[in-house]
Amino acid sequence: MKLCFTIDALAASGDDAWRLLEDRVNWRACIFAEDAKEGDAKLTLPADVAAWPGRRLKKDKSHVLAAASRPGLFDFLMRGIFAHAIPHRFAPPPIPGKDQLISAIQAVEPGRPWLPYLDLAGHFRMLDTSRGSIVGNIDIAVRGEIASSADYIGAKAVANSVLMDESFRQFLAGWLQHLKTRRIGVFVPDAEKLEPEDKIIAQIRDWQYE
Repeated sequence: MKLCFTIDALAASGDDAWRLLEDRVNWRACIFAEDAKEGDAKLTLPADVAAWPGRRLKKDKSHVLAAASRPGLFDFLMRGIFAHAIPHRFAPPPIPGKDQLISAIQAVEPGRPWLPYLDLAGHFRMLDTSRGSIVGNIDIAVRGEIASSADYIGAKAVANSVLMDESFRQFLAGWLQHLKTRRIGVFVPDAEKLEPEDKIIAQIRDWQYE
């Protein structure tokens, strides 16, 4: 098993967290996104994992967490306890490739709202957000900006080497953040705040898996 998910519940304050156990009913207190431990539920089937992100949880009379509902469209404050899918890697992570980013952007036509993203295997993908959802999508490790303009999507965009270099560096930094935080759906950081490409790659190679 090179990758699995645990399910963590996090209080709105961020001070308290719990992890789902193997029986998929009980929870233990934990540090949010900590290493997987014996007795934790370790999920590998996408359907099992996808049922959890954004799920609102509440404590019953026995102080056991129980699934309630997903947050509503206008539940901006996200008060309460919510479930998060936490990826765990048991092998060295791949290094995303710039050529694959360029190929992914070149392969789609402008005019639709495309989301470039890195999946959990470190591969660049393009999601047509008019047909697929970003929210709760467990395949999205790192996401970029949604774009439809020819300046950012398609052949004209990939001809802009400055844009491609900057975008790739942003995704590398987002990938490193994904690895360090064990969060999915990480948004690419601002390019002007980033280290050089070779330094980011070195940190990815030095990152310690479980």
